[in-house]
Amino acid sequence: MGFIELLSVASFPVIKVLLITAIGLFLALDNVSILEEDARKKVNQLVFYVFNPSLVGSNLAKTITFDSVVKLWFMPVNILATFILGSALGWILIKMTRPPKQMEGLILGCCSAGNLGNLLIIIIPAICEESGSPFGDSDVCYKYGMAYASLSMAIGAVFIWSYVYNIMRISSSRTEPEDNTSDASSLLKASEEISDSESHQANFSETLDPTEDVMDDVYTLLLPDAESNEKASISSKIKQCLRKISSNLNLKAIFAPSTLGAIVGFIIGIISPLRNFIIGSSAPLHVVEESAYMLGEAAIPTLTLIMGANLLKGLKGTSPPVWTIVGIIAVRYIFLPLLGVAVVKGAIHLSLVRSDALYQFVLLLQYALPPAMNIGTIAQLFGAGESECSVIMLWTYAFASVAVTLWSTFFMWLVA
Repeated sequence: MGFIELLSVASFPVIKVLLITAIGLFLALDNVSILEEDARKKVNQLVFYVFNPSLVGSNLAKTITFDSVVKLWFMPVNILATFILGSALGWILIKMTRPPKQMEGLILGCCSAGNLGNLLIIIIPAICEESGSPFGDSDVCYKYGMAYASLSMAIGAVFIWSYVYNIMRISSSRTEPEDNTSDASSLLKASEEISDSESHQANFSETLDPTEDVMDDVYTLLLPDAESNEKASISSKIKQCLRKISSNLNLKAIFAPSTLGAIVGFIIGIISPLRNFIIGSSAPLHVVEESAYMLGEAAIPTLTLIMGANLLKGLKGTSPPVWTIVGIIAVRYIFLPLLGVAVVKGAIHLSLVRSDALYQFVLLLQYALPPAMNIGTIAQLFGAGESECSVIMLWTYAFASVAVTLWSTFFMWLVA
């Protein structure tokens, strides 16, 4: 296919996303007030607890088998690489721009965590359904593309709520005086006031105090000017860090409904007798799988509408330093995708990735996505950089319309 044809195939899915996002933004305006704060909160709960798990679980159950799990082993490694490389670039950006202290964790989060679930679930099926798609039959492409996107969403959720969550938790604790009287109930009260993004965070925060014993956490190494008052050997420091992490990790956040849906989908797909009992038109319980799939189909348009409604805060938020926004855009849409091409092509050269054009395309696209919407949720949870986060999201998603289109075109040319 020529460049113009590939550009057309890549641009239409992004245009669809932009149109639906614009509708969500319009519905959230004060003069319309259809997707106002209370409505967004309820719809977010519905998406988080019902639509997303159904979408992830049903697609994985239909497409994942034991053999495919073995073949897809590189995807978790690739997603981990996006977080590590993004964190390194974010740390360099902090050193260069010297933003306010309360924004350091936010910058690291925006640079490291991409929208590995929602956008892939929207973009991949749209590309498969285009007549000029380089990935072959649309039904086969859709089937496996949704499996790759669902797996990406599940793995990304685990990394966001275990890695980025703790980085932003530590950053918020370093900018606020420690309050020894704070406890889990005060944090729960604060989390209940959150009205935008994904409102499920109140359930995640009730077991963790963000200001308690965090300065020795291993994540502090990523934040500039971190100091430790203890003089100890390297081995004892490592043991101490591991104890801190194990005691502070929020398992409720890691095992979110989407992650649990992925686990259920894996179990059904891998265990053949269970798969034959549920999956397929002749299966005794096929009605369960079809019902879950029907619920999952509602996730894509609903997610896009809510994403547009949540971006409204960016029009009213406090603007962070201009060079910080420019730096995050450069990291996510220039440097990280270039590093991603090197990583994926190196893995293909070493025969670590199978020769599946669609699979390789998904691996590459994971490096060229805007920041995860859950970063806004975490910023609201800890009350650090919430307004700045809305502005960053607005600009990064505005530039995504061009950047994701161009990178998708290049990636399709690269793998086709």
